[in-house]
Amino acid sequence: MDERLPDGFLVGHWTHARGHTGCTVVIAPDGATGGAEVRGGGPGTRETDVLAPSSAPRDVHAVLLTGGSAYGLAAADGVVSWLAERNHGHLTRAGIRVPLVPAAVVFDAGALDDDGRPDAAAGRAACESASAAVPARGRIGAGAGVAAGKLLGPDGWTPTGIGLASDDTSGALVTAIAVVNPVGEVVAADGSILAGAREQDGTPRRTIDLLREGRALPDPPIGREATVLVALLTDARLDRTGAWLLARAATAGVARAVTPVATPYDGDVAFALASGRVDAEPFALQVSASEATAAAIRDAAGG
Repeated sequence: MDERLPDGFLVGHWTHARGHTGCTVVIAPDGATGGAEVRGGGPGTRETDVLAPSSAPRDVHAVLLTGGSAYGLAAADGVVSWLAERNHGHLTRAGIRVPLVPAAVVFDAGALDDDGRPDAAAGRAACESASAAVPARGRIGAGAGVAAGKLLGPDGWTPTGIGLASDDTSGALVTAIAVVNPVGEVVAADGSILAGAREQDGTPRRTIDLLREGRALPDPPIGREATVLVALLTDARLDRTGAWLLARAATAGVARAVTPVATPYDGDVAFALASGRVDAEPFALQVSASEATAAAIRDAAGG
């Protein structure tokens, strides 16, 4: 798969100096349409309702993916102020522009650190670093403190990170950015485990096998919360419903690369941002979105 950003989009990271948390911002071009799909039993989000097909049509100006659990949502305040200073936002009847910045979190190592969670300054720093270049991947930004395979405890986790993959279809480009922090494992196309729970000798274990053996607690304690976050970027022309359907298509890609998925302990969220610069066939675009999402997740797991 190709690796590039659609024209007009900027991506930036902020990573904590201790490397245990961070945030990643996607800044959209003027006029971008957005959609979101929330899955799993433990989401942490901000302004996802503004992306619902039933909401009034509005541009979306950025999306933030962040560590720090719900505390990390504070980083979106810094993104909002950075955009407002540049007059990038929704023009209200009062004549002021209000940036719309949906956000979602993962529960990473930073969630347990009172002094080390992403905040407004972190959000601003991510914006300052944003560029049109293909962003760095791995243990950086929102992927700095994440891991897969939580059911054998921290000693059995496999570090993951943030990944990216792109796909061309029907004249449009779709790029998926994925932060990978699932309860379960990331699997390759052939079903083999790329990142997941491991025994003390390093043997990888499937979640379903651990559950059948009674090796995992039915209610994991603090420190095992998990989530996969996806941001889909495309230059295709989509209305609000089309953007939501694209985000929903990303969840098929999550299910292809992560098992189990959308559990009570995962707060999986997929965003879609469309710049509207080219026409594309919607069905082909959705298929491409699920492919790119699965590839981005595997990229985050080193696959």
